[in-house]
Amino acid sequence: MGQLNFKVPPEYHGATVKGFLRGYCGMSARLLIRLKREERGILVNGKPVWVVHCLQAGDRVELILPEDRNHTESSGLSVPVAWEDSHLIFFEKPPGMPVHPSSGHANDTLANIARSYAEQKGEHWAFRPINRLDRDTSGLVAVAKNAYCASQLAGDHLQKEYFAVCQGILTGSGTIDAPIRVKKGHTIQREVGEGGVKAVTHWQALGCGHGHTLLRIHLETGRTHQIRVHFSHLGMPLAGDDMYGGSRKWISRQALHCGWIQGMHPVTREPFYVAQKFPQDFQTLCRQIETVVREEDKPFLSRFWDMI
Repeated sequence: MGQLNFKVPPEYHGATVKGFLRGYCGMSARLLIRLKREERGILVNGKPVWVVHCLQAGDRVELILPEDRNHTESSGLSVPVAWEDSHLIFFEKPPGMPVHPSSGHANDTLANIARSYAEQKGEHWAFRPINRLDRDTSGLVAVAKNAYCASQLAGDHLQKEYFAVCQGILTGSGTIDAPIRVKKGHTIQREVGEGGVKAVTHWQALGCGHGHTLLRIHLETGRTHQIRVHFSHLGMPLAGDDMYGGSRKWISRQALHCGWIQGMHPVTREPFYVAQKFPQDFQTLCRQIETVVREEDKPFLSRFWDMI
């Protein structure tokens, strides 16, 4: 069973347990009902209480979450863990690995690896990814170990930064604001066009070389294939992204990496920052195109790229 602990702040002195959990903790009514049904599901200073119990500032509210049921198969594979505590875990997903099982990928996905990892530690939590990456996109995938953290971080509560190498020279920074829709006659491929959903991509050029640009990217929206579609729309597809017009001369998959995630921890209320270096094929690409990085960007890039 998962466990959550909160300290009652002064502004919630006199509030009921229900009011504290719904207000300060932002807990869903559904999860609150589940906790009420759980024996010793809600404790205050170590003692079981009803949700109408009035709290005092400084009280310790402890929640014992119902045990998860995980039906995903285990896997003999593994991936590095960038950061972890009892509530969240950040996996370093390599390119070529799907996040979820699908046809042809029954037990070689990140979900299968997460199941094995939890079992090895004697833990029981379902796979709840907060962000998702395409199979051939590398980088950080944040996973919540319980339903509460998953609900608190859903939507736009995590800030993510991506790195990409596009074909073509860009300088400075800019924004791409262009709607994305499913391409006619396709089920997976997207395109920019009327009738699509709003999509906004912010980019900054970090360096150039051999007709390519290394980019730092922040998404204002999270549409399927958004980065890939937007830069293809500019006539500057990502290196290796042959679905959207990129060449595989330098790299055999889209040159896209989720290298930075930050947010506010839903339980501790402390900010967290997690970073992952560029994978080997991405670093090799940057070396092969002889990327020249601006001096002012080198300190920032040093945490992601061994060459800097």
